[in-house]
Amino acid sequence: MKPAPYQFERPRTLDAACALLAEAERSGAHVKIMAGGQSLGPLLNLRLAEPDLVIDISAIRELAVADRAGDDLVLGACVTHADIEDGRVPDVTRGAMQRVAGGIAYRAVRNRGTVGGSLSHADPAADWLSALTALDARLVLQGPDGTRTLPLSDFVVGALETALLPAEMVAAVRVPLLAPSARWGYAKACRKTGEFAHAIGAVLVDPQARTARVVIGALDARPLLLADASGLFGGRITSEFAAQFDPAAADALLAEAGVADPVRRHFHVTVLGRAVREAAQ
Repeated sequence: MKPAPYQFERPRTLDAACALLAEAERSGAHVKIMAGGQSLGPLLNLRLAEPDLVIDISAIRELAVADRAGDDLVLGACVTHADIEDGRVPDVTRGAMQRVAGGIAYRAVRNRGTVGGSLSHADPAADWLSALTALDARLVLQGPDGTRTLPLSDFVVGALETALLPAEMVAAVRVPLLAPSARWGYAKACRKTGEFAHAIGAVLVDPQARTARVVIGALDARPLLLADASGLFGGRITSEFAAQFDPAAADALLAEAGVADPVRRHFHVTVLGRAVREAAQ
């Protein structure tokens, strides 16, 4: 199939993009933002999305910049998965983001797909949604009235649903520096290479600080975040956290979150266990 007719704009500055968004809001036009097009393109072709206006932000140079700002890595919304995979951006996660990026879909998708586009699409099975939530990333949202910063855990409100206001867009992602004592694990299960995940586990454990942050992704809703996941490790985080991991506690948590199928819960708990073991290596 081919897309339904729509107006197309390709602004060169962030201010120009925001002005187009503001005008669309005033006129009541339905607008979609395109960065890499890896999610929006298929939706347009299948006519699952029929916007009046598509704003292509890929020509906005400032959105393709990645740099350090204090202890944060600031990724422009148009930084691609391949930019991260190939090490073309500064690293504050000791290779964690690079490994996640390298496992996204196929190389052709990673060459075009962007971090900001993936997060804006908010597919529960997308890698960055779970991984960056576990890393406690924050989003910089740009609108006609300026910018605001929102934790990624608050940005995604449901499957394919975000807290973006009608005239806002994701401008950047801020990822905090990983503490030297922190340990990272990420695992996912796909039916075949390149597919969206059917279960995701992301684990950030700091035995020295006695903290653990865990995310279970690829659910039917937004990723399940445990900002304090000590309950999955017997109530206290130690250097032996892998041996302390309690699958029964994770299963109970998923049941409480509404995952009724025990087979599906077992699938998620198994993948989470793999992420925990990776963090302990």
